[in-house]
Amino acid sequence: MIGLIDATTCFGDLKELTIMRSLAAVPFGGRYRLIDFALSNMVNSGIQSVAIFPKYQYRSLMDHLGSGKDWDLNRKRDGLFFFPPPFNSQNDHLASVLHYFKYHLDYFKRSNQEYAVIARSNTICNINFRDVLKRHIEVGAEITEVCKQGEPLNMYILKKSLLLELIDSQAGDSHYSICEAIENFNRDLTCHSYEYDGYAATINSIRDYYRHSLELLQPEIMEHLFSQNNPIFTKVKDEPPTRYSKDAIVKNAQIANGCIIEGHVENSIIFRGVKIGKGAVVKNSIVMQKSQIGENALLDCVILDKDVTINNHVTILGNAESPVVIQKGSIQGALMNS
Repeated sequence: MIGLIDATTCFGDLKELTIMRSLAAVPFGGRYRLIDFALSNMVNSGIQSVAIFPKYQYRSLMDHLGSGKDWDLNRKRDGLFFFPPPFNSQNDHLASVLHYFKYHLDYFKRSNQEYAVIARSNTICNINFRDVLKRHIEVGAEITEVCKQGEPLNMYILKKSLLLELIDSQAGDSHYSICEAIENFNRDLTCHSYEYDGYAATINSIRDYYRHSLELLQPEIMEHLFSQNNPIFTKVKDEPPTRYSKDAIVKNAQIANGCIIEGHVENSIIFRGVKIGKGAVVKNSIVMQKSQIGENALLDCVILDKDVTINNHVTILGNAESPVVIQKGSIQGALMNS
């Protein structure tokens, strides 16, 4: 199989987290990016050739992926391929990833693999595509779609030759998704639905991101998603262990390395290199890399993007249905607090 990751998707409901980065590069789970799950699933399934197709703000995604070394994809043959869009326009007519595939046909024609796996970058799960391929062959399907309780997870397996036919069927500026391309194909295709019985989540909005992030605090979900047999790989960053002061209080929290915790953390996800000052209280929140929370600050139901500074005595309160999102690199001072 070759692996194809659709990183062209963008949702308006995630604009607070995607102003400066693509959806694929959104941080998740304390040390990962969303794309790490699709990429790791492919690598754990024995796929040695993976192509990424981005569309918007992909500089941070390129920085995260690098040469693919952290996923064992820095190879002389096959490996990791990054295919930026053919021109720089956010209002272009290329609505479907199939149109992007069409601009890079050489990649498909030069590859020797018989089958292709297509996955979006915003699906969180730990799946082995070998099992899906085995079922695909057993039932004699032409296209297999992976679903969870009947809901599509935007993952497909099909022969590369059929994929090339689908790509070729995209005429002019038609806006076909993969599903629409299948429906509008010039002949009926034998489609099969593969029911995935493990944990799966699709991130389409801030509410999805917040809810599924905090689900990681449930041990059974963590154990399934981050399996020792099928690890989720990410860019390695060597940082010291987190330091907790004698007055720190931590309850049901996931805290990455490199942090300094002097306050109270509860039901929260804390990324690398975060500092939480004395007397500060962080509850039901997600605090991304290198953010600084001042003394006696109070955060509840808040998402802090990277490099955010919360000054002393600042209070920010949201709720589970509508968490407050603080954009990357911003400063929240006492005078700004309403």
